Amino acid sequence: MIRIGSRGSKLALWQAAHVRSKLAERGIEAEIEIIHTTGDKITDVPLARLGAQTSTKGLFTKEIEEALLAGMIDLAVHSMKDMPTELPPGLAIAAVPAREDARDVVLGRLFEGARVGTSALRRQAQLRAARPDLALLDIRGNVDTRLRKLDEGQYDAIVLAAAGLKRLGWANRIAEYVEIETICPAVGQGALAIETREGDTRFDFLDDALTRANVELERAFLRAMGGGCQVPMGCHVANGVLTCAVAEIDGSRLRRFSGSGEDALDRALEAVR
Repeated sequence: MIRIGSRGSKLALWQAAHVRSKLAERGIEAEIEIIHTTGDKITDVPLARLGAQTSTKGLFTKEIEEALLAGMIDLAVHSMKDMPTELPPGLAIAAVPAREDARDVVLGRLFEGARVGTSALRRQAQLRAARPDLALLDIRGNVDTRLRKLDEGQYDAIVLAAAGLKRLGWANRIAEYVEIETICPAVGQGALAIETREGDTRFDFLDDALTRANVELERAFLRAMGGGCQVPMGCHVANGVLTCAVAEIDGSRLRRFSGSGEDALDRALEAVR
């Protein structure tokens, strides 16, 4: 029996169940072990401030990785955008399945002066640049919690990742898809990371070569920038084109790049630094 480590949110459990179904297609039985992470336990502090206040790397991965290293689970299913660029010794990303829609989306209405909920500095900075009239407010919680807060009228609109809504069957709530030229997605957004102990090749069949190549280039950009949740930046690679955006927290000095070719990463770093 394969043991899959996952966070306990609806989205995380959907992702783990999706991987379990792929294993079942190969005749591999698996069960899901819920592991609570630091990021799950602290829900009243904005993510950027939480990351700045703790020395812990991987707010949503550390405890799961510890269970993996201890042999308590056989593989972990993460949202790729939660993965630190450096993994603990002894662990590896064994597979990156095919990616879901990487764009951000708007739920609710973005009228002039609308109160918009988003906890991501990346989204806040790019929204400030595109729509300085909006009132941007922090929001924490899982997808269903954020939807409830929107429905209760605490916000006029919220910005979320399209992938999570589609996976949970809530695509009908999407009012607007935001193109990457307006809000460049987080590194790895829409992709999953299947993490195992080094040398474990049992789950290689879950890998999608094109998605892995694109995500690895995005993560190379993030690594070179020394980024994390405290840095308002996005990077997305698709169809051979690397698109990135880096901004000051207040949305000023927004630097963008979009280009292709073998030297696209080097040109992107030169353009946004």
